Amino acid sequence: MSTHHWIDVAVQTPAHSQIGGLLSYRCPFAVQPGQLVRVPLGKREVLGVVWAVSDTAPADMPASAVRDATGLLEGLPPLDASWRQLVQFSAQYYQRSLGEVALSALPPQLRDLSSEQLARRLKKQAQPATIEVQPGLALSDEQTAVLAQMQSHTGPFLLFGSTGSGKTEVYLQAVERMLQADPQAQALLMVPEINLTPQLEERVQARFGEQAVVSMHSGMTPAQRLKGWLAAHAGHARIVLGTRMAIFASMPHLKLIVVDEEHDPSYKQQEGARYSARDLGVYRGRLQNAQVLLASATPSLESWHLSRSAEEGGRYLRLHMPSRVGTGLLPKVRRVDMNHQAKKAVLSAPLLAALQERVERGEQCMLLLNRRGYAPVLHCADCGWKSECKHCSAFRVFHKIDRTLRCHHCGLTERVPRACPECGNADIAPIGRGTEQLEEHLAELMGHVKRPDGSPIRIARIDADTTRLKGTLESQLASVHSGEVDILVGTQMIAKGHDFRRITLVAAVNPDTALFSSDFRAPERLFALLMQAAGRAGREASQSATSEMWVQTFHPTHPLFEALKKHDYPAFAASELAERTAADLPPISHQALLRADARSQDVAQGLLNAARETLEAQLSADPATADLVLQVSVYPAVPMSMQRVADVERAQMLLESPSRMALQKMLWHLHGVLHQLRSQPEHKGGIRWLVDVDPQAI
Repeated sequence: MSTHHWIDVAVQTPAHSQIGGLLSYRCPFAVQPGQLVRVPLGKREVLGVVWAVSDTAPADMPASAVRDATGLLEGLPPLDASWRQLVQFSAQYYQRSLGEVALSALPPQLRDLSSEQLARRLKKQAQPATIEVQPGLALSDEQTAVLAQMQSHTGPFLLFGSTGSGKTEVYLQAVERMLQADPQAQALLMVPEINLTPQLEERVQARFGEQAVVSMHSGMTPAQRLKGWLAAHAGHARIVLGTRMAIFASMPHLKLIVVDEEHDPSYKQQEGARYSARDLGVYRGRLQNAQVLLASATPSLESWHLSRSAEEGGRYLRLHMPSRVGTGLLPKVRRVDMNHQAKKAVLSAPLLAALQERVERGEQCMLLLNRRGYAPVLHCADCGWKSECKHCSAFRVFHKIDRTLRCHHCGLTERVPRACPECGNADIAPIGRGTEQLEEHLAELMGHVKRPDGSPIRIARIDADTTRLKGTLESQLASVHSGEVDILVGTQMIAKGHDFRRITLVAAVNPDTALFSSDFRAPERLFALLMQAAGRAGREASQSATSEMWVQTFHPTHPLFEALKKHDYPAFAASELAERTAADLPPISHQALLRADARSQDVAQGLLNAARETLEAQLSADPATADLVLQVSVYPAVPMSMQRVADVERAQMLLESPSRMALQKMLWHLHGVLHQLRSQPEHKGGIRWLVDVDPQAI
């Protein structure tokens, strides 16, 4: 046997570069698939993952192209076959290069460590702790029934449980049973957003001990990420708790995957490989023979559709927990018809009266407005000037607190002008309202209201602007939990997952915009947000009977609000699915978006339209692929809804098919066409292109 091996290595290259696949190297040392090696790439040395090892040189490799691998990251167990299969599937399905997905799934610090530095870190690793499980809460009949079903079926499961029904306790009991059956087993608990992690982390650590649990999310330092990843990879961490990135954690003994709030759009990555962590969770469960539990009070229509009965073609088992734990009731929904309120009123008279009554009784309230800042736009009534961003096709938002105009897309920030930049009119005024203005308006309207002890009312705001600094979100949430805040104003950040025990009234201030959106998913998202927000009220059983969810709307009889009033998600889902079926929209059909970025809109659209025409001509000419043209609809290119960001013009082209397989084949052919077109002079102004499979927004 020769002293040299030949290895195929995945290295990080972007999908639109010509180097998309595995690269071959000669390897002068012993190595096996899944190990990490250092290899030369151009003039650099990079980290790569060994995908295959062979004793013979690749037949098509000229002698001049032969390069040697330069080093091995020793001491690290290889990444197992199931992890490599997960990465390979993700790269193929989401149309990215294998190396890009593989390397971005590893902690960034691994790239810079020598074998000696890695050895020191591995030495510091705590040995697997013996887990002493603390007793859980007493289970309700519904929780007991759900856990029994999980023991008698393989899944995947969709747990449809109302807010406050005790879903978290079901997850913890499922983990406990898994550990009893196999002390080596690992569980992955996924949450949609970082700000929900600390709360769950506390509960999981209290139950299973700190040694057994690691967290993974983008808010961690590189050192923390590496430490957590190594613990999971070695099998020492029994439970990994994380956001969407945790789906790629190396967990060799994975036996349970839980996706909490599975409907949340945050599970879909929005740059690089645009993967859905929820969908990959289901795939990974099948790969590693792990149970998969998706859970939500308002499941995504995709999961709801997949959990219909087996006779109708459903693939998930639907589990029900309709009741709140204990004697708690869901809040009563009240609609305020804004057509009967004073013109331009932001808060209706009945809502203000209800807020005052609650504060005077010592209860807390929450106002939801999904728009941060003081006002979306500054406007001059004389000449019509508006505070547009000069780099994006968007308006800059007025933030009163620091007197700035800020673009929420490219970050351009400028001081508010003293007068209109166009005509010099000093009287420029805000149009529309954001959370900052709502907070100020509320303080003016309720300044006279006193708390039970006679002290003045306290109003707090939680949104992306007030929680920028590390630790601010935690301290703000703590002041809500301790009762220091009477009325909490915020965006969707405050609607999800938080267990506020003293809130008895939640109000949605202006939810109507989503009813008539160009995005077909907008009603689904609005319903989920309002149901989530309603779930923050009356979580203390003693107050649940008097808790309320108020909705201010100009369309009080809209079917969405009718379903919300009854807390009837199945009725809402049935009507939405009927509409989607009639229009052939997901989940009935499957979609992909091809996006092009260029210096001008003409070049961006030109590349996409040329790709469409070339593709259809090539496929139609070959009898083996001609039927693809009939199976997949490819629509002409259009500007994106946010057409320009940071001086880059963006266009998109929609592909749609009832067959997922046909859509994938079409995208595979499309890649070849795009590489051909890129070299043509008329498409030289293109900056990049990317594919978004199963897009969340169109």
